[in-house]
Parts: sequence; structure tokens; C-alpha cells
Amino acid sequence: MTHRIFDMPFAKVYPAYINKAERKGRTKDEVDEIICWLTGYDQKELSKQIKNEVSFELFFAEAPFLNPKVSLITGVVCGIRVEDVEDPLMQKIRWLDKLIDELAKGKAMQKILRE
Repeated sequence: MTHRIFDMPFAKVYPAYINKAERKGRTKDEVDEIICWLTGYDQKELSKQIKNEVSFELFFAEAPFLNPKVSLITGVVCGIRVEDVEDPLMQKIRWLDKLIDELAKGKAMQKILRE
């Protein structure tokens, strides 16, 4: 079963990540730092992916690398434990959701980035 979000352009969800963070006093730069930390994109590559409106599937498929600390991302997003998500792409999306949630909840960047 393929999820609708897989085909959705990353660029359509990206502003929601920023809005969620900014409503809680955080910044677009912090959102970008989290995304780059997770995916290995640099700022220029991230901007290009957003401009090209690539799908979530392509966004993660073209990511230079996944951060080796992703196994440290645990907890619940939308009532689902991120470490228990079986579909690899959905798990990557949930990891990103979890990191943005942590940012919006006021966690320190060092903790979000598992340093």
C-alpha cells in the first residue's frame, strides 16, 4: 500500500513545518538545520529540492545520507511510535515530524540533533 504523502511534494509540507516552529518562537533556520541534519542535504540542495517540488519519496531517495543517529529518534507522532513504523519511507517522514515536534515543544537544538 502506498501512502498519499509519498507522492506529495515536499515543498507543500515544508511551509507547515516552518509555521509550526515559528508559532512557538523558533525559526526557519532551525527547521532547515534539522532537515539538513536528518537528510545530509546542504542549504543549497535543500532549496533546490523545494523549488523543484520533488515528492517526499524522491526527497528522501535523493538525500545524500541519513544521519547515523536516526536510531536515537524515538517517541510518538500522531499516536504512532516512530521506532515501530515498518515502511522505511514512512519512518523517515515520521522521524522528520518528530524532530519538528521537538523543536516546536521548545527542546534545545543539541537535544533535537542527538548531540
